[in-house]
Amino acid sequence: GLCLIIQILTGLFLAMHYTADISLGFSSVIHICRDVNYGWLIRNIHANGTSIFFICIYLHIARGLYYGSYLSKETWNIGVILLFLLMATAFVGYVLPWGQMSF
Repeated sequence: GLCLIIQILTGLFLAMHYTADISLGFSSVIHICRDVNYGWLIRNIHANGTSIFFICIYLHIARGLYYGSYLSKETWNIGVILLFLLMATAFVGYVLPWGQMSF
C-alpha cells in the first residue's frame, strides 16, 4: 500500500511539471531534474519506486501460489487482470519521457 501511495504522490508532482508534447517531453523531464527544487530526487524516487512496487507485487503473487490462492479462480483472474493493467501503466510511464529508450 505504501509503495502505491508514494508512486501516486510522486507521479502527481511530476505530472504538474511535465509537458505532454512529443517535441517537449524530454525537455520537460530535464527541466524537472535541473530546475525544479528536488525534482531530481522525486523523479528518482518515482523511477525506483516502480521497481520496488513490482517486487512487492511479485512477492504477493508468489505467496498466492504457495498458499494455493489460485484455486479461487475468480479472485485469481482479477489479480492477473490487475497485474496486466499495472504492466501496461508501467510501460506508458516508461515511454512518457520520449528519450532514446522510448522508441
